[in-house]
Amino acid sequence: MKIIVPMAGRGSRLRPHTLTIPKPLIPIAGKPIVQRLVEDIVKVAGEKVDEIAFIIGDFGKEVEANLKSIAEGLGAKGSIYYQDEPLGTAHAILCAKESMQGNLVVAFADTLFRADFSLDTASDGVIWTKRVENPKAFGVVKKNTEGVITDFVEKPETFVSDEAIIGIYYFKDGEFLRDELQYLLDNDIRDKGEYQLTNALENMKNKGSQFTSGTVNEWMDCGNKNVTVETNGKILGFIDGEEELISPEAKLDNCEIIAPVFIGPGAKVSNSTIGPRVSIGAGTVVENSKLSDVLIQEDSQVLNANLSNSMIGNKAKFDGNFSEISIGDYSVLE
Repeated sequence: MKIIVPMAGRGSRLRPHTLTIPKPLIPIAGKPIVQRLVEDIVKVAGEKVDEIAFIIGDFGKEVEANLKSIAEGLGAKGSIYYQDEPLGTAHAILCAKESMQGNLVVAFADTLFRADFSLDTASDGVIWTKRVENPKAFGVVKKNTEGVITDFVEKPETFVSDEAIIGIYYFKDGEFLRDELQYLLDNDIRDKGEYQLTNALENMKNKGSQFTSGTVNEWMDCGNKNVTVETNGKILGFIDGEEELISPEAKLDNCEIIAPVFIGPGAKVSNSTIGPRVSIGAGTVVENSKLSDVLIQEDSQVLNANLSNSMIGNKAKFDGNFSEISIGDYSVLE
């Protein structure tokens, strides 16, 4: 099995944090978003994943090396492809057409999930979904009484279904998907100005493919600061007891820790109350502070703070009286 991960987007809604690092590499509970995503897919895949293909923008060689390392850590080959301009979901996936053989999972790297099912690899395809209150903002599916998908609709103006496509798909025949995506581009078939995966899915269905849905228990967004901090807290709650959250290489002095909390190696925390739902990256220093629902990346300083619903980048410094902040890498606020 292969995993295709389109992740070339700029992450504009998560600025300033995405000015210096791609959104899928923002850490959630100590691991990059994209790493948590592919780890969870491997858990439900039901068979060995032999390649993970990442579709990126001009992110630099260090990022490319990190992505390949993530794949290798899961026993898979890491491949890098490039999307030079944002032309829609179908175009993004097709950038990895050389890797589209056999059965594969496509997963867009701006969301995380929790699920307790195993993937049915005998199906023609599985579209992972979650019921939502406002389906106008999503692609949605309609199903018949047997649970087979009958329609794919991209961002419906009128109500069609509240079962939203979360951005993770399984395909039994990667070549078939590749050919249908190529057909859209060759014939300039667009929806709302872009080449949409849902159009290819509709064509595949009309040619005989039967798609079912896999419903996830939790679907967590990382689109902006508020929901990223919320997602960090949810993931901490899920993995508390599954992963070692407080590194033995962290130094804690006169601290109250209210779980769940992640503290990375080399972090130094003193005279502070930390938690719940706080992540502190490796090498970060926190002194004389009270933090809850906060995500701090690596090698930063947080002094004399009383913060909640906040996000702090790498190598930043905060020393002040604000109760809620969002500052990016190398920023200073004191």
